[in-house]
Formats: sequence, C-alpha cells, structure tokens
Amino acid sequence: MKPFLLLATRSEDEAADDEYNGFLAAGGLRPEQLHRVRLEAGPMPPIALDDYSGVIVGGSPFNASDAAETKSAVQRRVEGELDGLLADVVARDYPFLGACYGIGLLTSYLDGVVDDTWSEAAGPIEVSLTADGEADQLFGRVAPRFEAFVGHKEACTALPTGAVLLATGENCPVQAFRVGQNVYATQFHPELTQAGILTRLRVYHDNGYFEPDAYDDVIAAIDASTVTEPATIMKAFVQRFGTD
Repeated sequence: MKPFLLLATRSEDEAADDEYNGFLAAGGLRPEQLHRVRLEAGPMPPIALDDYSGVIVGGSPFNASDAAETKSAVQRRVEGELDGLLADVVARDYPFLGACYGIGLLTSYLDGVVDDTWSEAAGPIEVSLTADGEADQLFGRVAPRFEAFVGHKEACTALPTGAVLLATGENCPVQAFRVGQNVYATQFHPELTQAGILTRLRVYHDNGYFEPDAYDDVIAAIDASTVTEPATIMKAFVQRFGTD
C-alpha cells in the first residue's frame, strides 16, 4: 500500500506526536504507512500526490478564520501552501480527510463560511448522521448517533457550494461534509481517544478551549464518555483509499 500523508501544524512535540500516534492507531496503520510532514517546522516540501494513498490534515492551534493581520508569518505560509495543495486535491477529487483545522481550511478554500458562531469547548459531544451520511461509503459504517471529541474556536457556518452534509451536532450544525466523492472534512477528531484528549488538554490548558473553572467538569465528562465510532471512520478511509 502506498503510504498516507499527514500534514501537521502543531509546534508542541508532545501534542504533535500524540496526534500522529492517534492517526496510526485509528487507521490501523504502521509508521511506514503514514508519512508525516510538520509544516510549522519549515516550508512544505514538494509533494507528488500520486506517491500517496491520501492526504490527512489534522487539528492545530491555528484558526483559519482569524484576521490576516493577527496571523503569524508561519501560519500565513502554512495556509498558503495548503491552499495550493487543496487546489490539486479538489480538482482531482483526490482522497482527503481534514479534521478540525482541516475542515476550516477546506471550507475557506471552497468559499464557505468559517467563523466563531459554533465554537465548542473541549470534550465529548453527540454526533448525528444525516441521510446522506448514512448512505456514505465511510460514514455509513458507523452508528447513526455516536460520541466524538471536539474542541474548537471556529467552525463551518455555511457549507461550500456543492458540499454534502454528512453529520451534524446540537451545538455545531456542521460536524462533517464531503465534496465530490473522495474529499472529506470533520469538525470532530477521528483520531482522539480519552487518553489523547487528556494529553491535548494538558498541552493546551491555557489556550482557551475550555473555561478554567470548568476543568473538573470537562475531565468528568471525558471519563464518562464512550468514544469509539470516530476511529471507524478513519479506518474506513484507509480501507477505501489504500492503494498499491
């Protein structure tokens, strides 16, 4: 199988490595089957899509919808590079999965609306599939309602033209969509486990993903959650698009 490509943007090694390991485990991948490029560390190298089975863009401390003048030089470079890659991905209907920051980037690239209207504090939520989600080749493999982990300051408020809504949530209407047949984006994290989100909370404790006085409640909700279905979506992505 050709490897998949993870384009990461977390500068904190603990969070970056936990994200990588989360995608490995969720996808049932070996390290040689998931090539990682940490874009925050330096310019994107030349990428030949035909060398990979698919591209994954994970979460980030970056927010795609932040005002341009507030973005760092690194964020502006990263988003310019990813815009160029997304142009090829969308034009070719190339296998892609963008999670959290990835859904913001894809929505922005396709001229949908990303803003802070539907932000969600870190923790578990209930996700509900739409009829299109239940019929989808990836999402149709999971239960119509399932728990997932989120934590985001921005979200898709208006779908890009032609996008198919696959999943929704009570406090964030767009939890997943598809463009074409092979380009996917999720607001929730398909790679996160209970241990993984606890690592994120520790690393990003002061980044505003939850109210400081609500920390104990956040931990209690995570401990009481049963989050298994999102990894099934990641595994389905690997099984469907893994190619020789």
